[in-house]
Amino acid sequence: MLEDTYGHSPLHKMFDLADVYGVGYDAERAGRKPLRLGMIGAGGVAVSKYFPAIKRLQTIWEPVAVTAFCRRNERAGRHIEATWGGRWYRDYAEMLEKEPLDGVMILGPNHLHAEHGIACIERELPILVEKPFALSLVDGERLCRLADERGVPVMTVANKRYSPPYRRAKRFVDEGPVNQPAMFAAKFNLGYDYVVHLLEAGTIHLFDLTRFFMGDVARLSAIGVNKYGRNRGKYPFDNAMIAFEFCSGSVGQLYTGASAVSLKPWERVEIYGNKAWLAVEDQYELWLYDSEEGPAKSWHPVVPNTLLFDEEFGGFMGLIENFLQVIREDEKPLVTGWDGFRAYELDVATLLSIHRHSPVTLPLNSGEADAERSAVVQY
Repeated sequence: MLEDTYGHSPLHKMFDLADVYGVGYDAERAGRKPLRLGMIGAGGVAVSKYFPAIKRLQTIWEPVAVTAFCRRNERAGRHIEATWGGRWYRDYAEMLEKEPLDGVMILGPNHLHAEHGIACIERELPILVEKPFALSLVDGERLCRLADERGVPVMTVANKRYSPPYRRAKRFVDEGPVNQPAMFAAKFNLGYDYVVHLLEAGTIHLFDLTRFFMGDVARLSAIGVNKYGRNRGKYPFDNAMIAFEFCSGSVGQLYTGASAVSLKPWERVEIYGNKAWLAVEDQYELWLYDSEEGPAKSWHPVVPNTLLFDEEFGGFMGLIENFLQVIREDEKPLVTGWDGFRAYELDVATLLSIHRHSPVTLPLNSGEADAERSAVVQY
């Protein structure tokens, strides 16, 4: 059984309390401070991931509600209002002015993340920002620095950090037997033919996992090819390979593509230590190889169809619950705004390395990198 190593096991109620639906009274959760969330942007991701995750948290006694949200289209807004609850607003500024909120989830267009985030921080509202954190390093850095100055919590959406297989893998890296790893290797096939921007829309999750397991990157070198012309000139490549040199002295590689399959994203992460290594396959199964003689060890979910929730196993419930606990000042964020900024910085560095045909040293000069990036990628 694959446990959630942060907080309760997701299967604790089912196996220990014979509560197959996981909805039995939870005194610890129910006793937490009630929180009111706002949502700026309520499109497909919000409706398919965030609202269901919050409803699931409410079902297991978490005292939270989305009391207000913004969406430009009134018909869609009214439908969400009737389906999920909360008060619909067309304009986010009006929502921030009128609603007494404890925190805000920023899920709108990528290029508006910084604008929306700054408006919330100026009202001292904690924020959770979808990836990519911003589409400008200058804007992302400004947002993080303002939050630091005001003492306002900022988190970014890196839901894979909260997924049970990656949580257990992180424990093996932090506590052994794969501690102080020498090498990292990962693959990512984007899928989804309608997604154009390979790095910002999908690979950025793997950039974040790269830093999550291995720490900051000192230098990277990337090559890419637009083999099939899939992006019709809007993006300079459809497949790429990136080599990392970490500040710790370790090395790594990531290869990513947008042309192989379109059913769903496919991914694999491998981490190599001293006489031990592990692999997480497709955010589902974890393998640990820590003995020359003994068998490999594996963990994967044993979950009946009554308790198979993508909101939980995909990491969204853990992400949102951590955000709520940060607002309550009962936990530290597992992922910060600066983490989102650094993941996007790896995105930009990869683009620049491919464009320059040379390695790129980090950290980047935000202004210069933004200017060069704008000449490479069309939006």
